[in-house]
Amino acid sequence: MLPGWPQNLTPVAPLPRRVRAGNVVSVKQEIEQPPQTSGIAVSQDPMQARAKAVFSESADVKMQLAASDAPKILTRMAHIAGNSVKNGGKVMFCGNGGSAADAQHIAAELLVRLRSDRERGPLAALTLTQDTSTLTACSNDYGYEYIFERPLRALGRQGDILVGITTSGNSGNVLEAMKAAKELGITVFGFLGGDGGKAVSLCDEAFIVPVKDTGRIQESHITAGHILVELIEDVVNAG
Repeated sequence: MLPGWPQNLTPVAPLPRRVRAGNVVSVKQEIEQPPQTSGIAVSQDPMQARAKAVFSESADVKMQLAASDAPKILTRMAHIAGNSVKNGGKVMFCGNGGSAADAQHIAAELLVRLRSDRERGPLAALTLTQDTSTLTACSNDYGYEYIFERPLRALGRQGDILVGITTSGNSGNVLEAMKAAKELGITVFGFLGGDGGKAVSLCDEAFIVPVKDTGRIQESHITAGHILVELIEDVVNAG
């Protein structure tokens, strides 16, 4: 017993030892020197190879966008939205599924903040993917295609911004919201995919990811969303 060791405790027993093929090997040695794998190289594992390919595909799409007119489009969006917010307007977002999550994600970062090193006041933003009661009531009474159009008509005002997020560019409920926005004098931005679909003709500005893979489109949409938030913050902070 070591000096000062509590009397009611006993030291931990030493690591057990095991015999393997005539050699004594400690558990510690087994941990430090794990047994060899089946011999398949990591780079040859098909699942890991696919994971690497997805990273590369996502990066390639974003690099292509960086070399396109996308930065200019997002800059124009930021100036329009930033000036709207400074003048008492707000930015509204809508989308379905993963795009609904993106809508909530981007709206939250405007309301709260994105960059921890940039202290600023809250920026007016909301998502039209409202609570379940609103969504189900509107779906039941008017139809799913109006779940964004209905709250937009209630909450939107001339000078506001609507950002419709749809990877296909053809989501019916997003299109209805865009049509209503045009009627109300609300500027319409689109975060779209593929060829932009039917939404392109309804947008004042459109950020389009020109690929067919939904995952790659969504990854670029959230990156563009973060860029938009940062640029809006810069516009607002510029005074």
